[in-house]
Amino acid sequence: MKANDLLPIGDLARRTGLSVSAIRFYEEKGLVEALRTSGNQRRFLRSDIRRLSFILIAQKLGLSLAEIEDALSGLPHGRTPNSADWKRISSLVRDRIDAQIAALEKVREDLDGCIGCGCLSLKKCALYNRDDEWGQSGSGPRVLR
Repeated sequence: MKANDLLPIGDLARRTGLSVSAIRFYEEKGLVEALRTSGNQRRFLRSDIRRLSFILIAQKLGLSLAEIEDALSGLPHGRTPNSADWKRISSLVRDRIDAQIAALEKVREDLDGCIGCGCLSLKKCALYNRDDEWGQSGSGPRVLR
């Protein structure tokens, strides 16, 4: 491994747009791994730029850190992920995205007919919330989670 294949944490932060503390957090969670110099300074592989970029994208899609860790667990350490690696990861993430899309489509379909509060103030609410099942657990919205 060449010296220019390793990046100090500050350079990695500039390249990814993350703060140094965020990179340390992801390191603590095991999502990236720092190598240590003889002076105990962190050095990261150039491929960690892609790992961290993936983490940011996955979080914007609503994936939890556990789901992100699971997706990254099969990635090779020490080399930039190739198209086969990303295809495998994307198939795992795709299921989650499809579920989110389905949930949003359901909300869109129900939006005009029900406000989801359990109040039964609309005649149509009896169809969505028969016997005020949601209202039994308290006031306020119950449909969206």
